[in-house]
Amino acid sequence: MPSLPTQSPNSLEAFTESPKWKIKLLYDGECPLCLREVNFLQKQDRGRGLVAFVDIANINYNPSENGGVSYQAAMGRIHALLPDNTVIKNVEVFRRIYSILGIGWIYWATKLPIIRPVVDRLYEIWASLRLKLTGRPNLETIVKERQQRLDCQSEGRCRLN
Repeated sequence: MPSLPTQSPNSLEAFTESPKWKIKLLYDGECPLCLREVNFLQKQDRGRGLVAFVDIANINYNPSENGGVSYQAAMGRIHALLPDNTVIKNVEVFRRIYSILGIGWIYWATKLPIIRPVVDRLYEIWASLRLKLTGRPNLETIVKERQQRLDCQSEGRCRLN
């Protein structure tokens, strides 16, 4: 499935004012369920640029431009960055994005003391099963295959099978 175009903040923003975006979402552009969520969030953003979308499946994904979040970490759990470079992950990402987009009421109940730990635990279970449920190899295999593609691209160490 093709990846969505990424909306990468202009690198000049790092040297000028604060970026326009309020949160930068690191998402897996090869995950069909993730893409559905990203499509929904892009529609909710309505071109305002409040959310910057970074496809970690893109071969050019660079952790140093994304709070130091490695590809492996980003594949294991959803991550996002705030403009001050604070990294957040798991359900907190959704709570923040939905709030920023003005639809925080959808995740409001997940902030309640009794519900929060249940929802957080359910996300942990979902995250650990996401690749299997979407018919993909395990995380170790995906990371290894990505590294092989990176080596091939940067060092010309490609093997034809």
